[in-house]
Amino acid sequence: MRILVTGAAGFIGSHVVDAYVAAEHDVVGIDNFATGSPENLNPAARFHEADICNLEKLTAILAEERPEVVNHHAAQVNIRVSVAQPMYDTEVNVVGTVSVLEASVRAGVRKVIFISSGGAVYGEASAVPTSEDAQPRPISHYGAAKLAGEHYCYVYHATKGLTYTVLRYANVYGPRQNPEGEAGVTAVFARQILEGKRPVIFGDGTKTRDYVHVSDVAAMNLLVLERGDLETFNVGTERAVSDREVFDAVARVLGYTEEPDFGDFRPGEVMHSTLDCRKARDLLGWNARVRLEEGVVGVVEYQRRQLERIGQTGKRPLSE
Repeated sequence: MRILVTGAAGFIGSHVVDAYVAAEHDVVGIDNFATGSPENLNPAARFHEADICNLEKLTAILAEERPEVVNHHAAQVNIRVSVAQPMYDTEVNVVGTVSVLEASVRAGVRKVIFISSGGAVYGEASAVPTSEDAQPRPISHYGAAKLAGEHYCYVYHATKGLTYTVLRYANVYGPRQNPEGEAGVTAVFARQILEGKRPVIFGDGTKTRDYVHVSDVAAMNLLVLERGDLETFNVGTERAVSDREVFDAVARVLGYTEEPDFGDFRPGEVMHSTLDCRKARDLLGWNARVRLEEGVVGVVEYQRRQLERIGQTGKRPLSE
């Protein structure tokens, strides 16, 4: 199957490309390198440097490549940026998504896999873990934009016949996550400790999230290539993990024994978010397999390699 992945040089998108290539699909990537990195690109996939907001260029690329499925990962993913720069967030996450859907229809694409956000779309949900039936109440511009993207998928199905699947991610973590530009607290803590800094927890450490490993996310993207049409799925672990627990997990791997610092709680972030994933389990047979305690080892190893590559040798060895 020929698949086009937007955000192919990004943290999650590059892992999805890798999974599609490993499954012997014909893969094309698009990225503008706003946050993605050329080193994440899979050499077995063709690549176009392009901005998803440029409809005419995007249309030309899709007309040339003729993918059967478009997997839309390109996005502005930082909640703090969305609150500080709402117009920019709306341009990328709403206008960019409409551009992808419009170009897909013009190119005769069969299906779009749209990546949404479980935590940001649901907001402070009344029931946790939160199922797909819960009323969305986003409290950030990012969450509102992702919810708008979901609605646009339905609009393009209703008016143009475009098939779609929506994936609402929990907090994705794993190798390649950028501690500078993404809400990846595992990568942030690992990088801070490796650089000899004291990690900072924003709030009192009790805020909880559902942390799902990027390899489990990539597996879900494989499953919905030909299944789950017109459905919305949560993609998480159903396990609530506090900021303090994440810090402790990373600290154990690195043998770090000092206490973290604590900063002010940041606006736009929900206090508690855990996803109910029974629908994915029942309809697709999908389950998250990687436990946080296992996954953070790979995060630490990747951040260490990155620091060594740029000449900043880590100060603390991995624990035995």
